[in-house]
Amino acid sequence: MKNNKLWITFMLASMLILMSACSGADEEKDDGNKSADEKTETQKKDTDTNSAKDHSKMEHSSSGEVPKDLQKAKDPKFKVGSKAMIETDHMPGMKGAEAKIVGAFDTTAYVVSYDPTTGEKRVKDHKWVIREEIRDHKDKEIKPGSKVTLEADHMKGMKGAEAMIESAKKTTVYMIDYVPTTGGKEVKNHKWVTDDELSSK
Repeated sequence: MKNNKLWITFMLASMLILMSACSGADEEKDDGNKSADEKTETQKKDTDTNSAKDHSKMEHSSSGEVPKDLQKAKDPKFKVGSKAMIETDHMPGMKGAEAKIVGAFDTTAYVVSYDPTTGEKRVKDHKWVIREEIRDHKDKEIKPGSKVTLEADHMKGMKGAEAMIESAKKTTVYMIDYVPTTGGKEVKNHKWVTDDELSSK
């Protein structure tokens, strides 16, 4: 009798241990699935955010080369070598940063929408592409609504892309150096910002 009670107690204890182990495994499995779902949702949100930022893949620094026929500004509001505050947010960390003016040029600046040659989704209202960066239109003014081919390479998939001119204005454009307010290394020879996107210090 005593042996039977011990045997029953042993069996009950074993069953409880097994049930506990199975339950723990299920919880771990659920946690794993939850983490994967959360990760997928986070990635989706990140993708949506990046898609909404047309300048998220813009090349921050450039070699500083400009088209040969681009004319230096005769009387720019911000002189080469001077400092100014950036009032635009083409890219994260740009607005509120201090800019050093490294180039000033008189031209026509265009807002364009285009389909990248890389096959990515259409970029809308990109600022700025200048007249000298548009194929076969370097000596002409281009009306809004016109279709053109881009020679600029500010972003991957831009050079050679077909674009629509959204708007245009004659202005001074600036090439600038600045340190992003979000941290990181200095951006060199960024193209382009306009007079009204800068303010005096």
